[in-house]
Amino acid sequence: MFFRSFFDDKLAQYSYLIGCQQTGEAIVIDPARDVDAYFEAAKAEGLNVTAAAETHIHADFVSGARELALRHNVKLYLSDEGDTNWKYQYVNEVTYESLKDGDVFSIGNVQFEVMHTPGHTPESLSFILTDKGVGSDVPMGVFTGDFVFVGDVGRPDLLEKAANVAGSTEDGARQMFDALQRFKELPDSLQVWPGHGAGSACGKSLGAVPMSTAGYEKYTNWALLQNDKETFVKELTEEQPEPPKYFAMMKKVNKEGPGLVDHSPIEEITSTQTLEDQIANDHVIVLDTRPDMEFSERHIPGTLNIAFNKSFPNWAGWLLDYDEDIVMIAAPQQVTSIKRALESIGLDRLKGYASTAIINDVSKTESYENMSPEELESKLQAGSVHLVDVRNQSEWDEGHAPDAQHIMLGYLPDRINEIPTDKAIAVNCQSGKRSAIAASLLQKNGIKNVINLQGGFGNWLKKDLPVQK
Repeated sequence: MFFRSFFDDKLAQYSYLIGCQQTGEAIVIDPARDVDAYFEAAKAEGLNVTAAAETHIHADFVSGARELALRHNVKLYLSDEGDTNWKYQYVNEVTYESLKDGDVFSIGNVQFEVMHTPGHTPESLSFILTDKGVGSDVPMGVFTGDFVFVGDVGRPDLLEKAANVAGSTEDGARQMFDALQRFKELPDSLQVWPGHGAGSACGKSLGAVPMSTAGYEKYTNWALLQNDKETFVKELTEEQPEPPKYFAMMKKVNKEGPGLVDHSPIEEITSTQTLEDQIANDHVIVLDTRPDMEFSERHIPGTLNIAFNKSFPNWAGWLLDYDEDIVMIAAPQQVTSIKRALESIGLDRLKGYASTAIINDVSKTESYENMSPEELESKLQAGSVHLVDVRNQSEWDEGHAPDAQHIMLGYLPDRINEIPTDKAIAVNCQSGKRSAIAASLLQKNGIKNVINLQGGFGNWLKKDLPVQK
């Protein structure tokens, strides 16, 4: 048997390629939208990708299952659990097999037993793998999707918070508890291959280790150590991080069927006038992907800065409108990678890009100041600055600067009118990166006198400045 995992560090998402070396067939578990890597790996091993399986309808990235089925004639294995709201709607276009609890399917001599594991979502499945090619009936591992992670379990509140399914959080938590009792019956030796690692918003304390074992999770995972259902429900549903706005869109896209990836070349914009026309267009967002320090020193008015780093898809999903066209300012060597990152969360309306060098040619630019904690505290004491803290609720609750206004970054576009306009506006997060996005967002929306707290609230604490809870 051949096994390889793939990790998208911007989405903290795992997918897997499993092959039967005796028959030359291979399957992808929870494929990402960019499917090229699977074919490259399969070809290198003399394998042919013939199938793909989904553990559930994903909320945090666009699945590559439909792409594989329609462009590469791959057979899909899809959940038939859950009610009518949680059925794949594009199945009439593809070759597929419906899966329910207890079903078994094989790719060559590699067998997969289906286990219904609801809680994160009603239709969630796990796949128990047995390598029949070695002449044994002992299972090797289990693909758990967003059911069991290393050190955590999938959050049950996404349907209610992101998809507006009222009352589903507690129901999901109870289903999760029951499913975990079944998980406890699995052999301790079973390897656990999760759908996400540390950095994913699909849980609140995911481990950074890429895999585990059922036995290890039984001994160390808080959710598997909790034996009282009511206590479990309370612990699981408390203090979950804010789900990104784009999660609701991903559920819809993956259920209905995502569009096929457009591989046509991206048009380069070389005229400053054309770029400025795009900035002035209410139906276009011009996204500057440079590092925040470069942006703060000099940028084109009306642009939004989301630096191209590990958190780029998350904040693009929070802050960009799926009904708007996108033009980006980017280093030419990064254009393809940025396009793929946008496409990974369904932001497909990329209409062109301008090289970062174009900023040197525009007639008007602006900037914002990065201020030390001591200087900002002095201005706050003098009453000449209003501070907006854009961290998550849990971070805010642990402590914040006195008299700061709390607006989590993802909600800032909808709450800008709550910010006073009679003084300079300072913004802070924990490290200064999220607040840099906030600073650009405020300037884009007409609040020009903006200050970013250098080093964020972490730096504020290091300077032993006042903290309020």
